[in-house]
Amino acid sequence: MAHLEAKPADGTRAGASRNAGRTGGRILADALKTQGTTHVFQVAGESFLGLLDGLYENRSAIRTITCRFEGAAVNMAEAHGKLTGRPGVASVTRGPGACHGSIGIHIAQQDSTPLVLLVGQIPRGDTDRDAFQEVDYRRFFGGMAKWVTQLEDAARIPELIHHAFQVAVSGRPGPVVVAIPEDMQTDTAEVTDGRRHVVPRILPDPAAMAELKRLLGRARRPLVVLGQGAHWTAEGRADLAAWLAANELPAAVGFRRQGILDNTLPVFVGDLGNGGDPSLFAKAKEADLVLAIGSRMGEPVPQGYSLFAPPRLDVPLVHVMPDGGELGRVYQADLPIHADLNAFAAAARATISVEPAWRGWTRELRANRLRWSDEVPAYEGRLNVAAAMKQLEAMLPEDAIVTTDAGNFSAWGVRFINYGPRQRLIGPCCGAMGYSVPAGIAAKVLFPERTVISMVGDGGFLMNGQEIATAFHHGVNPLVMVFNNQMYGTIRMHQEREYPGRVSGTALPNPDFARVNEAKGGHGEVVQETEEFRPAVERALASGRPALVELRMNPDQITTRTTISAMRATAGLKAKPIKKPEAAKAKPVATARGRTGKAAKPKKR
Repeated sequence: MAHLEAKPADGTRAGASRNAGRTGGRILADALKTQGTTHVFQVAGESFLGLLDGLYENRSAIRTITCRFEGAAVNMAEAHGKLTGRPGVASVTRGPGACHGSIGIHIAQQDSTPLVLLVGQIPRGDTDRDAFQEVDYRRFFGGMAKWVTQLEDAARIPELIHHAFQVAVSGRPGPVVVAIPEDMQTDTAEVTDGRRHVVPRILPDPAAMAELKRLLGRARRPLVVLGQGAHWTAEGRADLAAWLAANELPAAVGFRRQGILDNTLPVFVGDLGNGGDPSLFAKAKEADLVLAIGSRMGEPVPQGYSLFAPPRLDVPLVHVMPDGGELGRVYQADLPIHADLNAFAAAARATISVEPAWRGWTRELRANRLRWSDEVPAYEGRLNVAAAMKQLEAMLPEDAIVTTDAGNFSAWGVRFINYGPRQRLIGPCCGAMGYSVPAGIAAKVLFPERTVISMVGDGGFLMNGQEIATAFHHGVNPLVMVFNNQMYGTIRMHQEREYPGRVSGTALPNPDFARVNEAKGGHGEVVQETEEFRPAVERALASGRPALVELRMNPDQITTRTTISAMRATAGLKAKPIKKPEAAKAKPVATARGRTGKAAKPKKR
């Protein structure tokens, strides 16, 4: 009955001091609290029972979120890092749990997101015996994580956890993996908790800022490319927006980085990502100065390195990064600036003001963006997804959070929704499917008062859609929007390009997604007509329950720009109607339960 004893406000057991006789599991949980952890996303395992008990003692400060799959738990922690800029924390068990969770480490590494993953480990005395579920985590995670360590001594936990958080947020943010042997968690030690990590801001060199001003003074067609989503603070984004607007500098964002800059500003010109505007790609080649601020200029931004061929651009490149190791990694900058991005934005706003010689250039790029995002094509089919996205744009509250998954479907929201200064869009820049539903749940756990929309394809939903059960468990109600075209759309697009008409391995017969959510006690909607979309979303948001809106799309419309039929015609194949999947033909049922559709009639179940 020890857990029922009265505890002081700091969470210690009655009569205990902060440095006397604590178990490793308790010291570890206390160390997480010291580092500012508010949530731990986990799937329980016997390898970290000591930590779970320590979290019980810290339950007033740290909320333990029980998930259904380790990959989803780490995705939730990664979303936490993206949305807060602080390391998200996840805990998984040894062996299979660590393997499942590794996808979140890869996302955090490629997306530059601060994250700390705690992995249960076998007892220390069994090392190298190929014990049950034994994995050498230094070797397993070594190529993905910024740092991998193992806690061998309970007395060193505060020291190493402090360093883990410091590494996760320093320079280019990223993931850290900490293995926690189960027997270490029951050891006792007398040790103080130490201090919270503090990351000093690297200020830009004044000489470099003067050179940047000189380069801008010579430019006629500059282009700013923004990246590193988790590194930006609200103040930093405000300074950045103010500087760009004051100097009328046209700014594009990298792949799935629309949350960095207010899309409604006259200087926002679109995204350099998969499925972006071809006119922006063409204009990028005409730029006479490129300012990459936080962008690693990885493969998606220069369109497979076709816009700018490494190692040097044909025009001057200014590259601003918080990690000196990223400068010169792909492109050799004419002016590399090693600085904290928020500090750079503040310095630029305060010191760099030029008379824009590029006003016409900026207006041209902005006009292209508005044509791309605001003009809704007359797509074939009963449901015009572009029109639906414009309706959603108008419905979103000013502080809404939208999470997206990987896949062609995501281009609909990126192209046709402009996100305001307080709205956020997050998604897996590394292209990992199964991210959006866990990320949406994490967002709702962190910000229960905000509207959260999780956009996901039918393929991605059936990877981690079961995490809706986690939303029920923890009392949050995100809205999941499933874009259902009954296929792995991105792969089908490539397949039709390389092997037109030879469909193999990409078709997906699906369940009735809305009914699946209803079976869990949630709200379900099916949308097959454009005019059904807004009422369905309104009912879903008003339900107060975890809700799902399934969009049954025209399967021929493979991207926002082309159709499968057009791709086959280009390849010289005789046009054939694209067979509509069976689920897309299904008639909606039970309008009284929130289902929609023409001629729908209530049915008994």
